[in-house]
Amino acid sequence: MNGKISRREAITGILATGATVLSLNENVPAQIETPMRAFQGQHQPKPLPFDAAKLKGISEKVIKSHWENNYVGSVKALNAVEQRLAAMLKEKDLPAYLYGNVKREELIRTGSVVLHENYFANLGGSGKADGKALETLKKWFGSFEQWEAEFKKTANALSGGSGWVILAHNFHTGEIHNYWQADHAHNAPFSIPLLVLDMYEHSYQMDYGAAAAKYVDAFIQNVNWEEVNRRVETSLKIT
Repeated sequence: MNGKISRREAITGILATGATVLSLNENVPAQIETPMRAFQGQHQPKPLPFDAAKLKGISEKVIKSHWENNYVGSVKALNAVEQRLAAMLKEKDLPAYLYGNVKREELIRTGSVVLHENYFANLGGSGKADGKALETLKKWFGSFEQWEAEFKKTANALSGGSGWVILAHNFHTGEIHNYWQADHAHNAPFSIPLLVLDMYEHSYQMDYGAAAAKYVDAFIQNVNWEEVNRRVETSLKIT
């Protein structure tokens, strides 16, 4: 043997190598794009946790309209926004500012869904504060009456416009405050809602017209303090 490989042997070797590569490729599954859970757009509206016909001073008509048109509408909008974001991510040449416009909608719709769910969940009660919530309000505001006066004053400052009043536990400062919010996207950073009041006109216009203060009074009479107690106890455990 002179160590040289004939042309025929070389061709045979190349074909054999190719066959091996093809065989290996057959065993490698095709790369599948993993769907992103963040953009599934599968949120479902939560049912009202109380009988809308039994609230004091807030009609069944306004509650059902609020739930069906504003809250459920926000859930549907959030789903559409998430699905749109997923599609836009595949557009390689899409300008960032166009993507940013939809991200802004994601923030607004998320805020609306979360705050509405908290709002409806803390309605349907006796309006009589007790337990850990009452203890916490006395600690931070001196008395329940002083907390209530400050909460109402904050709410009435939003009358005739839009926004939210959020009694919240701020994890950064460790304090409890009634926060004023102009819309769904503005809130005190690093805080968890304990009591949520919707001050958008759709919450009261059918019942009270422009007399928002009467709606605020009615809201206080219907607070579900059992739910507020649960939130307070949970937030205190976290901190």
